[in-house]
Amino acid sequence: MAETASQDPAALSYEQARDELVQVVSRLEQGGITLEESLQLWERGEALAARCEEWLLGARQRLEAARQGGSVEAASGADA
Repeated sequence: MAETASQDPAALSYEQARDELVQVVSRLEQGGITLEESLQLWERGEALAARCEEWLLGARQRLEAARQGGSVEAASGADA
C-alpha cells in the first residue's frame, strides 16, 4: 500500500484502487491505530471508493454504447 498510498487516486487503475481500498478497510477493521490515522485511512478509502465508482460508471457507459451500437447495426443489417 505504501507505493500507491501517495499516488493521487485519479492516477490509479480500477484494480489498483480496489486493491488498496481492500487494504484500507482491513487496516481499519484491525484497529490498534490512532484516531488521526483512522481518519486519514477513512479519507483515503473514500477517495479510492470514488475512483472505483468512476471506473465502473465509465465501463457501464461503454457497455451501453456498445449495446446501442450493436442494436443499430443489427436493425440496419436486417433491412439490407
